[in-house]
Amino acid sequence: MASNVNPTVRRRRLGQELRRLRELKGMTAEEVAERLLVSQSKISRLENGRRSISQRDVRDLCGVYEVEDQRVVESLMEMARDSRQQGWWHAFGDIPYSVYIGLETDAESLRVYEPQLVTGLLQTRAYAEALVQGALPETSAADIEKRVQVRMRRQERIAAEHNPLRLWVVLDEAALRRLVGNRLVMREQLEYLLEMSQQPHITVQVLPFECGAHPGLNGQYAILEFADAADSSVVYLEGVTSDLYLEKAHDVQKYAVMYEHLRAQSLNVEQSRQFIADAAKEYAR
Repeated sequence: MASNVNPTVRRRRLGQELRRLRELKGMTAEEVAERLLVSQSKISRLENGRRSISQRDVRDLCGVYEVEDQRVVESLMEMARDSRQQGWWHAFGDIPYSVYIGLETDAESLRVYEPQLVTGLLQTRAYAEALVQGALPETSAADIEKRVQVRMRRQERIAAEHNPLRLWVVLDEAALRRLVGNRLVMREQLEYLLEMSQQPHITVQVLPFECGAHPGLNGQYAILEFADAADSSVVYLEGVTSDLYLEKAHDVQKYAVMYEHLRAQSLNVEQSRQFIADAAKEYAR
């Protein structure tokens, strides 16, 4: 499905290596920015992988860090070149959460808490269309279709024959009760959710209203983990105009502990399937 070179992941790895070289040199981002006559924010964006990096940037930074091993410089230059390639999602034009798609495409596992909606990777096309139309009422029909196509394409990651994404989803009961589209759309969505929950690499748990207050009351989040030890885990927080990515170990750990509490307070897998099946039957009445 995806190119062998994931530009998002390459940018992250390159940024991490550049940060390591800067710290070995004992320099601050501000000091590096002054040496190169650029803004400190540019150095920060290069290091956190949120900005594409040119081979010239790499060359200049290696010069500041006095990297003498030419093989290291060439390797970093190659990573910079690969990071400027385009992933499959770029064919759809400007996608607001393209950074997240790049990470999701390369992730080995994904843990998601959804308080309001069925998570995107488990949505039917009809549900996704109704959801986008309702959430973005001023969006054109063409843009709605583009967003839905991207969502359906992302689902190939959990349908892959080899090494599919391991997905664990905790859904608040509200996601099952909120009428998106119409009753038929909801019934088909919940039946599909029930079907997908039978897959060995997909786990779905329902967090019922009766559990009361819980650690997820602040909203949706996702934890992405990667097979390569060089790639740190990422917590993704979706926003209206911008998204937040947390990569510091203590931040990731905090959200991971919260997720364990959510799983513990949720119905177990079999109870969750029965809950979803009962909810689906209610929409059939």
